[in-house]
Order: sequence, then C-alpha cells, then structure tokens
Amino acid sequence: MDMLSTQLSNFGLVETSPPLPGRLLGHGLNKTASTHDLVEQMHYLFVNVVKAKHLLGGLSPYVEVKLDNYRGITGHSYKNRNPVWQQIFAFSKEGMHSNLLEVVVKNKHVGKDDYVGRVSFELSELSLAPQWYELENKTGEKVQGKIMLAVWKGTQGDEAYHNGLHPGTLNISQEGIVHMRSQIYYSPKLYYLRLHIIQAQELVSSHKGRVPYAAVKVQLGDQVQYTRADRSVNPVWNEELMFVVSKPFNDFLVFLVEDRLGSNMFPSLGQKILPMCVATKRLDHCNPVEAQWFNLEKPSFTSNGYDKEVKFASKIRMRLCLEAGYQVLTESIHCTSSDLQLPSKHFRNPSIGILELGVLSARNLIPLQARDGRCSDAYCVAKYGSKWVRTRTVLDTCSPRWNEQYTWDVYDPYTVITIAVFNNCHLFGENENGTIKDQLMGKVRIRLSRLETNRIYTHFYPLFLLQPSGLKKMGELHLALRFKCDAWMNMVSLYSKPLLPNMHYLQPIADDYIDFLRYQAVIAVAARLASAEPPLQKEVVEYMLEIDPIWSLRQCKANILRLSSLVFTVGRLFDDVQNWRKPVIACLAHVLFLTQVCYPKLILPMLFLKLFLIGVWNYWFRPWNSPHIDTRLPHPENTHPDELDEESDTFPTSSCPEIYMRMRYDRLRSQAFQIDKVAAYLAAQAERAHAILSWHDPRATAILLVLLLVTMVFLYAMSLQVVCALIGLYLLRHPRLRSRSKMPSMAMNFYQRLPTKSDVLIGVLDTYSWPRGYGGFIPLEPDNLCLFYM
Repeated sequence: MDMLSTQLSNFGLVETSPPLPGRLLGHGLNKTASTHDLVEQMHYLFVNVVKAKHLLGGLSPYVEVKLDNYRGITGHSYKNRNPVWQQIFAFSKEGMHSNLLEVVVKNKHVGKDDYVGRVSFELSELSLAPQWYELENKTGEKVQGKIMLAVWKGTQGDEAYHNGLHPGTLNISQEGIVHMRSQIYYSPKLYYLRLHIIQAQELVSSHKGRVPYAAVKVQLGDQVQYTRADRSVNPVWNEELMFVVSKPFNDFLVFLVEDRLGSNMFPSLGQKILPMCVATKRLDHCNPVEAQWFNLEKPSFTSNGYDKEVKFASKIRMRLCLEAGYQVLTESIHCTSSDLQLPSKHFRNPSIGILELGVLSARNLIPLQARDGRCSDAYCVAKYGSKWVRTRTVLDTCSPRWNEQYTWDVYDPYTVITIAVFNNCHLFGENENGTIKDQLMGKVRIRLSRLETNRIYTHFYPLFLLQPSGLKKMGELHLALRFKCDAWMNMVSLYSKPLLPNMHYLQPIADDYIDFLRYQAVIAVAARLASAEPPLQKEVVEYMLEIDPIWSLRQCKANILRLSSLVFTVGRLFDDVQNWRKPVIACLAHVLFLTQVCYPKLILPMLFLKLFLIGVWNYWFRPWNSPHIDTRLPHPENTHPDELDEESDTFPTSSCPEIYMRMRYDRLRSQAFQIDKVAAYLAAQAERAHAILSWHDPRATAILLVLLLVTMVFLYAMSLQVVCALIGLYLLRHPRLRSRSKMPSMAMNFYQRLPTKSDVLIGVLDTYSWPRGYGGFIPLEPDNLCLFYM
C-alpha cells in the first residue's frame, strides 16, 4: 500500500519556471514580444533546395544535404535535366559542431548512386534569397549544371518550419515523412437532419392477398435507421429520425419501404431518392416545416439485371428539416466539451478572448510496443472548438522537444481544451497484423474557467493509461497555457446565459438519441480529418472525442465517492465545531449563533455575510495550479482486474458464450450505465455547490461575492417581515404571472457553469486497448431490434 501511495504521488503536477519570453517580458525585461512567447526559442538552419538546370541528360537526380552528422535527402526526379524540388530542410543548431554545409547532387541508380556534383560553403556565407550555384566535382573543378539554393538561420516561428524536413528521416519512406509534419485541421460544419415520417398510402404487398407489414428504412451515406413496422395498406408511423450531415451536402437520402416477411426477407414496396437540397433549413421552432407527399418508385428488372422501367408504387408523406439551431455535439456536454456555439459563425457570440497553448516538451516517455529498440516517435494533438492542431513527430527519443505554440479564439470560458500524446506508427509501413494504429500515451484536459486571466501556467502533466494490470505512468508532458480576456463584460454576461443554443431547451433531443447522434458525428469528423495531409488517424479522433461512453464499475464507484464525500463534509464540519477540534472556528460559530438568537432581524443578513466571509477566506487557499486528472478519486488500488477487463468489453458483451447470460448481462450493464449517469449528475451538482465559494472558478466566485454583499446590504435595510412577505408572495404568485418560457433562469445558468470534477476523472478510454462498440448502442438493424424491447 505504501508503494502504491508513493506511485500515486508521482502522478501529481510539477510546476516549472522555464525561461519563456512571455514570462520574462512580464518581469520588465527589454525584449520584443512575438507570437511564440510561450515556448523556448529553438534555432535552426534552413536549407531550401529549389531546383537545378542544365544537368547531364538521362539522369534521375536528387539532392543530399550534409551538415555535421545531419543529412537530408530530397526525392528524385526521373530523367529530368531541369528538376524542381522546392524542399526545405531544418537542421537544429543544438549539437552542431561543423561550420561547413555541403549540398551534393546524385543520380538515382539501381546499384550504387552516381555522383554528379556538389556545392559547399561556410555557414557565415548565408543567403536568404534563392541563388544559383555552379556544381563542382570532388576535386573542386566546375562541372555541367547549376543548383538554386537558399540558406538562412531562423527559429520555429519561421514560416518554413512547419514545411521543413528535420534530420533523422533517412530510413523513412516518402509516405512516412508525410505523417511527420505538423498541421492545423478544422472540423467540418455539422448539422442535424430531422426526418418526420408520417404515413404512406396504397402500399401493394409483394404477396397477393397479404396485408403488408411495412417499415421505412432510411439511409444517408453510412447511416441507416428504421422506423417501427405497421401492418396496414395505409400505414401510419408518425416517427422522427435524425441524422448527422456535414458540408458540403453531397450524400443523397434513400427511403426504402420494406415488407417484413421474415427474419431475412424484406422485399421492397417502394423507394425514393432525394437530394439534400429538398430539406428546409431553420434556426428555431417558431416556423414549422410543412409536410410533403412524395411518390415512391418501384423499379422492375429484366432477365439480364438492368432496369427496364420505373413504375409508380405509392405515396409517402414526410417532413424534412435541416436543423441549424442546434450545436451538433461531438463531445460530452458537462465534461469535455470545447464548443457550445452554433456551427454558423454569423450566429455565434462575440469572442471574449484568446487561448494560447505552448507544447514545450515531454520526458520519460514509454512506448507500449518498441520497434527494433527504438524509443518513442511522439507527437501531440490538441483540440479546442473546431480547430485541431498536430505537432511534428520527434523521432527516436524519450524526451522530445516540440516548442510549438498555437492559439484559439474563446467564446465561452466553460469549455475544455484536450491535449494528447501519441506514438507515431505510420513511419515504417504496415505492422505484423496488417493494420496500423498510432499508440496513445495519455492526455491532458484543462477547463478554461479554472484559469486566471493573463497568467502563464507552466507544468509537467503526468501521462498515464489504465491497463488490465493497473495504472501505468507513460511519461510527463510539459505545457504552457495562457488565457487572455479582452471582453470582460461579455464574459461576465455569459454566466447568465444558457450553455447550449436555445433549440436544445425549446425542442430537446432525448439523451439516448443524443449519444447515438454523437457517435455519427464523430465518425463524420474522423472521416474528414483522415482525408487531410498529413491525415489525422481515426483512432486519434475517437480517443480525443471519447466516442465510447461505456459503463464502468470503477467509474461508478468514483461517482458515488464524489457524492458521499461532499454530503458528509457538512456533517464533519459540525462535528469539528461540536468537539472543539478547531477552537477558532468553534468560537466564531458560537458568537454568530448567539448573535442571531439575540437579534432575529440579523438572521438573513448574517447568513449572507457569513457566506461572503467564507468566500473571502477561501480566496487565500484557492488552487494555484491548473487541475489535472485525480488518480486517487477512483481508488485504483481497490479495482479488481475483472473490472478493468469489463471496461474494454463490447456492448453487447463478447466474453460470455451463453446467449441468455449475455442478454441478462447486457441488460444489467445498460441499466447500470443509466444509474451511473444519475450518480454523476448528482455528484456534479454537489460539486458545483461546493465550488461556489472555493475560487475554483475565480470569476464566478468574484461575481457571487459582489451579489452576496449587495444582498446583505439590501436585507439589512429591509425589515424581516417585508422580506418574508415578498418571498411568500413570489412563491405563491398566480400562474398568469409566471413565465411560460422553457429557457432556464439566470441563476440556473450561473450554477450550471460552475466547474466540477468530471474533467479530472480517469476516462473510460484511458485504457491500454481501444474499447469496442459505441456508447452502449446496438446498430439499428432488424436483427437487433428485439434487444430494445426486452
């Protein structure tokens, strides 16, 4: 137990003080501010190999750049006398001892490559603008051909840094080099497509004399959903289905009315293919969309399989609507959400500030599967809002240094930035199983509302994974963060506004359906980012967005512990006062109690005064470090290995062979997941109440202290009888005087924005293996419909 306690103590944050320009500027040093003031400057020598001309005929030339122990190679140009490379090499000045730069032109050959010519000069002779240089042989004599080069010194703030190749890439193919570069990505604009399938008329059964048992199958790209079946010639479904669509709207909606004859027999009674342009776009629920009748078509085929003609089958009535008033959720709302605004920029709130992230370095990284004795080939991915960033891959080191800085516009402080570290497995081709997946090494989540404004946070964040054998530390990530706010009034006003757009409250979507749509949204985002260059792999996107909220017994215990620890806090405080364990607090409590007994008029003012004083007192004990995942909260030392194995199980389970046991087990897990959500919700509400005066959100606590002070003065000026009468009349007011709006009140909006510990829990996906399944949902296939009605 002592060993485990020592191990858990190593998972805490380590505050650092690196010589960052932004911090040095804050101490009054005379330095010029730059866009990279949260990272340490790294000096590079950039060599731009532009092109060559007048080379010998029949060559397939390429260029080799040599500097000390560093070497970079361009691609070869097949039989080209005037090749164009436009390749930039970035050589780090750390460990550079030679002052001679050599650029050699060679001919690609099946056997040994041929020597064509070279250019060599001292580093003091640098030229920023591209210039032509004549080639020389090994003895210094001029040979035929010229090469255009540009050589200059710079830092990671140079524009050529992100496009340049770094040393150590000799054994990596051109396809692997693509996966090494840094890149900025943007998620596609997502919308909900609402389909209200009402009824159909005059359906013709596939068997004469039989009443069809009809259901509608709707397909949009890879998304497929079904309505219930209705046994009628004129079936009435009156069901709403929702899909996730992304711009540009290239997919078609395919409606297929099927007759359920048996388990595997679904003959078509008619179909309709519609483009996305037929869907009406709306921002609110005030303008209802009219339903339309569409003709179903039933194609017939000749003996050779080709369509002979399209025959009229029947009609179907539907309502199609493109919902632009919702935020399509790809993350958990109350845990890791980084964007709470509408997808269209025209309807977003104004920006309140800027978030700056400096990815400095990492240390003691442990790759899960070392390749040929190599260390980690690590890169970082950060996600906030619709903007994703990926650092370059630093090869073969357990202590990589990135020193890359990125910025985001902030629209709401109640958001979370996620940073994860991955081991790049796409540098050397396919692995033994024929599939390639980048290995996760841990992540960091930071809620912006917990950060003080204009303060630079620099810490080593521990990275760990939850494996079947227990919790394992994978290394530490060094980050620098700063939240700048240039619109204080807008930020303060956000505490009285709803978290989500109005449509989420005026026409809410069921929680279970939200989880299913979230899975579809993550798939759409992963597909779009995987098509970029370098591609952001699917497993990376799924890990960052936590696509699998699978029920976990370990996490359920942690939520119960969160709730019980806060509930018993008040009891422990009363017990401390009663038993004089804290004499100062006990004396103060007795004085306040006697004062209120003697002067009943001061009960309410003193109550608010006490709350105000508690908040002021807790200001001196406010958290100074940005919070990180709490490893002690879920008690990993008491976790059974079978519980960890259960977290990586599928839903439905694949570990139990008995069909009836599987069904009971899956049903139990499904119910337990709902109970866990309730426990997590209650724990979050209790933690918000505890965070009101604890300065976990410094701005919210400051706002509340001002309100408490004003309320205390108001209650002191008013008589107790008048205050009680006003409160009673307000609670007993006539229903006509009550607001009929479904929007939450300002007090409730303020309360919902207070931070919780949901973002410092070890997530279900922080495991060694990728969980299978998604969100506790079964695909809506006909064979799986029975599980929903058990």
